[in-house]
Amino acid sequence: MSSPLKQSRRDQLREGSPWTGLWAVVAKEMADHLTSVRMLILELLIVLTAAGTVYAAMQNLRDTVSQDPFLFLRLFTTAREPLPAFVGFLGFLVPLTAIALAFDAVNGEFSQRTMSRVLAQPIYRDALLFGKFLAGLFTLALVLTTIWLLIMGLGLLGLGVPPGGEEVARSLWFLLMTIFYGGIWLALAMVFSIVFRQPATAALASIAVWLFFTAFWGIIADLLAQVLRPVQVGFPQEILARAQLELALSRLSPNTLYAEAMLATLNPTVRSLGLVLPIQLHGAVLGTPLPLRQSLLLVWPHLTGLIAATILLFALGYVLFQRQEIRA
Repeated sequence: MSSPLKQSRRDQLREGSPWTGLWAVVAKEMADHLTSVRMLILELLIVLTAAGTVYAAMQNLRDTVSQDPFLFLRLFTTAREPLPAFVGFLGFLVPLTAIALAFDAVNGEFSQRTMSRVLAQPIYRDALLFGKFLAGLFTLALVLTTIWLLIMGLGLLGLGVPPGGEEVARSLWFLLMTIFYGGIWLALAMVFSIVFRQPATAALASIAVWLFFTAFWGIIADLLAQVLRPVQVGFPQEILARAQLELALSRLSPNTLYAEAMLATLNPTVRSLGLVLPIQLHGAVLGTPLPLRQSLLLVWPHLTGLIAATILLFALGYVLFQRQEIRA
């Protein structure tokens, strides 16, 4: 039985805010991320990808300088064989980068037997887990912001015209959406890092979920829509109900939310992201670009969904981590 003196000392050590030491954890984890070999490899891969796709896009855009008011936005979406557009590469590379940042965030401490030592300091579990997540998110944001600046600089040098204010604003919103899209996979990898004690298992589980939503969820959404909303007679109402259900199911995937939000943000002429009936187009001037505010209203539910998914996954990891038993 511990003495009252020892008990009071333990209580004094744990007094204060549960976020004590948060920024120390963030600084240490960011330093580890930015100096790790795997992060340097991923950064080099993304930089080469950005430079290659933007150079290929500029070859197609030099003839449209005087015709396109949103020329700089086309740097992100224009493809030239055999390279796809830069946004296509981002949908592939951002999840892998986020997973690489977090798949061993927690279980790596257990495998190195440092978790009990860290928590023996005046650092709560809250600050440790949140600090690791913020460090990964800040590192991802730093990398993506650097790539964004690289693309804008290459476009300015290659095209010879400065971007407009709305182009810069739309590209910044696109950058923000990409960061939160990566935040989903960062939080997912952290959840698996808490659940599985082996880093390799956590990495494989995270990649498996990403591949499931990338390659198979669209097929599953189509099959589920056919089962739940069968077309028995062939009325237009039945076909429309099935299409709406399939669209709703497909939007459960972060990939779909990000792709639709990216489309409306980088292409101002997009007026709708759902099913559009001919009667809804009556009186609309097709091809006229929407103002930035209208495009943001169009993608606001998608951005909210990306942020909500990130928060929910982090909350799940937080609950699991709080219930874990940590031994010396």
